[in-house]
Amino acid sequence: MKPVKVAAAVLNQVPLDWDGNMRRMLVATEEARRQGSQLLCLPELCITGYGCQDAFLSSSLWQAAQTALLEFAEQCRDMVVAVGLPIWHGGSLYNAAALIVDTRIAGLVGKQNLAGEGIHYESRWFAPWPAGLVSHTTIAGMDIPIGDLVFELSGLRIGFEICRDAWVASRPGTDLTRHAVDLILNPSASHFAFGKHATRERFVLEGSRAFHVGYVYTNLLGNESGRAIYDGDAMIASNGKMLARCRRFSFDDYQVISAAFDIEEARMLRAQWGGGQPDAGDDGRLVRLPFRFESTRWEPNTAAAIGWEETEPLEFEEFTRAVALGLLDYLRKSRAHGFVVSLSGGADSTATSLLCRIAVELALAELGPDGLARRLEHLRDLPATTDAAAWTSRLLTCIYQATANNSPRTRQAARQVASQIGARFYELEIDSIVHAYVEAAQSSLGRQLTWEQDDAALQNVQARTRAPLAWLFANLQQAVLLCTSNRSEAAVGYATMDGDTAGGLCPLGGIDKSFLRRWLRWLELHGYWGGSPLPFLEVVTQQTPTAELRPQEAGQTDEGDLMPYDVLADIERTAIRDRRSPVEVLLEILPLWEERYSREQLREWVRRFFLLWSRSQWKRERLAPSFHVDDHNLDPKTWCRFPILSGGFERELRELAALDVAGESEPSGG
Repeated sequence: MKPVKVAAAVLNQVPLDWDGNMRRMLVATEEARRQGSQLLCLPELCITGYGCQDAFLSSSLWQAAQTALLEFAEQCRDMVVAVGLPIWHGGSLYNAAALIVDTRIAGLVGKQNLAGEGIHYESRWFAPWPAGLVSHTTIAGMDIPIGDLVFELSGLRIGFEICRDAWVASRPGTDLTRHAVDLILNPSASHFAFGKHATRERFVLEGSRAFHVGYVYTNLLGNESGRAIYDGDAMIASNGKMLARCRRFSFDDYQVISAAFDIEEARMLRAQWGGGQPDAGDDGRLVRLPFRFESTRWEPNTAAAIGWEETEPLEFEEFTRAVALGLLDYLRKSRAHGFVVSLSGGADSTATSLLCRIAVELALAELGPDGLARRLEHLRDLPATTDAAAWTSRLLTCIYQATANNSPRTRQAARQVASQIGARFYELEIDSIVHAYVEAAQSSLGRQLTWEQDDAALQNVQARTRAPLAWLFANLQQAVLLCTSNRSEAAVGYATMDGDTAGGLCPLGGIDKSFLRRWLRWLELHGYWGGSPLPFLEVVTQQTPTAELRPQEAGQTDEGDLMPYDVLADIERTAIRDRRSPVEVLLEILPLWEERYSREQLREWVRRFFLLWSRSQWKRERLAPSFHVDDHNLDPKTWCRFPILSGGFERELRELAALDVAGESEPSGG
């Protein structure tokens, strides 16, 4: 038995925060040392931050990154540390991992498979490193090997897969096995999305089993640059067994896990199954360096399940924790003094306000009041208590802005939600302001505005009247105004620009209304893991969603204006995520909904979706930044690009109209 103790650290980094990023790298290194590990893997591009965007194209950034690498290396005495940074070499920029061995930069490994799907645009900045290629570069006058390298430290062979390298079919680990690698390090920057943790776990376990190696995977943590949230997923596995796992969605600056893996066991299994080549190091890829690993006492490794990850439905738990972490990180990194929400008493604004409260609860539970105060060190007069309501009152302001079209029910719902979560709450009457706008227009036009002739304009003026007051409260408090729009509304443009879309951050913009309503009901009945049920949410969950922009007697509802939200979610996923034509969408959703709605009704809703989608791109271009919680998003700046001006699917909708949908059964409702 020959155990070696290895460590993985997740870091809550910030793009271009040279001092802060360095500080977190150093404290994580010291924590790994304290845990008895001499080998540590840090995340991808953690020196610069992953989300630097086009700043990666600046030569000053590459130079600053090299300087930071040299400074960090000096602090790695008696340690082996992998750290990520961009490297300029041979006329191209590469996403690289440097291996530091006892203060010396032993070599640089380039990422071979760049992420270019979803929110990623790595190929805009980086070139992929060719498999098998080795070269040399110069850093501070030192000749450093760079490329597809294998490192041997006193007999221990180490190779790399960098993030997406492990997601592809022809992953580098297959080749590393032929080079008799004992340990694979995977520094990653893999943003959170539903289902990704399970995928990562599979390729870590399967990689360690199939390649007969120890496998160290690490990731970033928190809301790094505004939109993407990183869950801090880190794992250590060996020969198909999980040795250690990190707690995901931590509110701390860093987390470090460590585990001992048995080199001899891995080599014995590799010999049993075959794969190594006797002269694999003779191709110029092997970098040999002396390094003395201290003897490690073998201790059984345990990778216990993390409570909430065993709950159902897991997506509700992940959504709760991801957005809560994203909100608190946005608050502290933007150095804002709090949040403002225009609380209408409906599902969206209630969910937005509630997530602010849950962020406080989760952070207090993990960090305590002193730790949370340190995280929010730019703020003063923070409560010295574990009372989440007191913290929420300090950080969250909700305002209800009423017109004659608002019902007593939504007013009471807003009051009750604000009271239950502890937010500061203000009620404002804005009817006189709305009338002043209408009167000014009527005076200029020389006619009365009527609901029969001017419906959309009279609805929108109310929503737009609320925005200046919401912004005023946010400015007075130096707070972030949170937009409450959801993805379903963005898909069909069911929102008033410069009205209910006002805000600097849209935490619900990546989730559809159907999911959101089910999530609120889940919190009402069950609560998140470690929390309690929230029965007061009944005042919201039992409402029929309505914008309340028409007179009460009109009986306005969101689903009456659009279509049932559950149907809208299915149409949107099929049309946008799966990129289906109108005819294909209808054929996909018919088996799901034809027992409830007529085929002609479903055809009409598909037609309506495509018309509204094509006419609403200009609205999506102007929505506030939103959080990505799955890899199906409508944000045109980072995922779903669509022309502002288009043909509007005219031919495709003619084909939809001509489609024979005969043979319909009698629907049970709708």
